[in-house]
Amino acid sequence: MNAILRNTLDLDAWWMPFTANRQFKAAPRMLASANGMFYRTPEGEPVMDGVSGLWCVNAGHGRPEIAEAVGRQLMELDYAPGFQMGHPLGFTLANRLTALAPEGLDRIFFTNSGSESVDTALKIAIAYHRARGEGQRTKFIGREKGYHGVGFGGISVGGLVNNRRLFPLLPADHLPHTHLPAVNGFSRGQPAHGAELADELERLVALHGAETLAAVIVEPVAGSAGVLPPPVGYLDRLRALCSKHGIVLIFDEVITGFGRTGAPFAAQRFGVTPDIMTTAKGITNGALPMGAVFVRRELHDAVMKGPPETIEFFHGYTYSGHPVACAAALATLDVYERDGLLTRAAVIGDHWADAIHALRDAPHVTDIRNFGLMGAIDLQSRPDAVGARAYAAMVEALKQGLLIRITGDTIALSPPLIISEAEIDELFATLRRVLEGLG
Repeated sequence: MNAILRNTLDLDAWWMPFTANRQFKAAPRMLASANGMFYRTPEGEPVMDGVSGLWCVNAGHGRPEIAEAVGRQLMELDYAPGFQMGHPLGFTLANRLTALAPEGLDRIFFTNSGSESVDTALKIAIAYHRARGEGQRTKFIGREKGYHGVGFGGISVGGLVNNRRLFPLLPADHLPHTHLPAVNGFSRGQPAHGAELADELERLVALHGAETLAAVIVEPVAGSAGVLPPPVGYLDRLRALCSKHGIVLIFDEVITGFGRTGAPFAAQRFGVTPDIMTTAKGITNGALPMGAVFVRRELHDAVMKGPPETIEFFHGYTYSGHPVACAAALATLDVYERDGLLTRAAVIGDHWADAIHALRDAPHVTDIRNFGLMGAIDLQSRPDAVGARAYAAMVEALKQGLLIRITGDTIALSPPLIISEAEIDELFATLRRVLEGLG
């Protein structure tokens, strides 16, 4: 395949994102089509999707309902400006989304990606404080190992070193991460230890002053760092501390939203409601770029000040609430609701947990974690070659018909919510063969 592709495709022009471009173009890995749980290579070989594309194809690939809705909308209204104009689908979608959301998060700002959702949420937090006469609240608190996209705001509050070291950053500090394998190794679901790490926010408040802090942002389950579920009680303590000090609490649910944890949103699964919630990915099943920021009504209403002809919030995107993306999202919500996908991870989650933890005795495995239909397997690093073993696992898994994600020497898994128990068994049988063949 690789030789054929190099001879028939010019691979030079596309500067690929988050990719070792020279390595990839020397041995390209291509996906040509997809349906249900499977991709197909250009040669027609099936590849089980173990990661929902990129944490986003929650309802499986090739959904005709979504494709048909997109096609109809392109011919009816292909584009409409969102600045000083509107279209019915945007308002319909906003109301559908608030009906699924945790109570109180009933105002929606549309974006086009998770990165845009995060930067929007940070701006909303600042606008809220400024509208209340607390314009000095401009600093943010993120968390080590957090990933919040690649906007300047997102990398500032993010806690992945490689994303931060090249670019100028906004004022931000970070809570410690909650990955404690020494005491929480091989946890099923939420780990037992680490809730007290939320109390580190008190130290940061003492250091910076609560009057300077705009927002705390965390992923309920850290995804890109390797599926790190929150310790029992951690999110509750973080919520209480943010309320105590008047700090806006933001949940980044770009990955966990739309059924990944067994509820429409992780906030509902954990019983903790933030002030702002960022989403994207699964909102359109990955069919078209779109995101949505859910905002507590009190924050929204605080910004709605001044003469009615005044623009209250100077922020937005050319494609905010794009009519075709709205059509895709509405069709996606129909699929989720009709097929019970927003809660399916809670139904099939025990089988998933049993299957992933059955790899505990596989070669090179040092830890396993899971929550909902998410999972991670840590591998022992090769001497002086961090990430090499997981990369080899990814390449071999693809050869054996399975797509996985890697970060460092961690394998991350998040299959479409339509996956069956038999397909879960097939996924982990393949992964066991891959691990047993690794050097």
